Amino acid sequence: MRQGSAAEPGSVPAVPQRAGLALIAAAVIVLACGCGGSPSSASAAGAAGGTQPPRGRTVTVMARSLPGVGTVLVTSQGYALYVFANDDRRAVTCTGTCLGTWPPLMLPAGGTLTAGRGVKSMLLGSDPDPGVGRVVTYAGWPLYAYAGDVQPGQASGQGIDLNGGYWYVIRPSGQTLVSAP
Repeated sequence: MRQGSAAEPGSVPAVPQRAGLALIAAAVIVLACGCGGSPSSASAAGAAGGTQPPRGRTVTVMARSLPGVGTVLVTSQGYALYVFANDDRRAVTCTGTCLGTWPPLMLPAGGTLTAGRGVKSMLLGSDPDPGVGRVVTYAGWPLYAYAGDVQPGQASGQGIDLNGGYWYVIRPSGQTLVSAP
């Protein structure tokens, strides 16, 4: 099976709409303000409705073991990073309302992209964002945060079919996690 294919993973319980909206609002606030991050941390909020990290800021992608998924890529603040199967290692296809749930990890103008502990720098890159700016990529996949992950160390977006396709965490090897370890 090809990486990132939309295989039928285990189902994930749905979040009631009102609770889901509250989770999204809380996550967008945390990501937009960069709360809990160090001066070298970068927000994962997207271009549409979110904020980009300040000009010249360093964006660091790290590897961390998370419960239920094993070692995957995370932001410098410890939030899981996801890939969208529909992007097919080509370009950002999560646009419009999708960005409210899946904000891309943005590389600010003049910013520096850094491979943190456990990450292969040769697999890091960036692609143009359909809105404005650049989205961080890994092994060709645009990287996104999930608004449902309300605290670092969660990977509640793993394997869900939302906003038009499946979402998966990605390993430091560049392989997507299509099923549980």
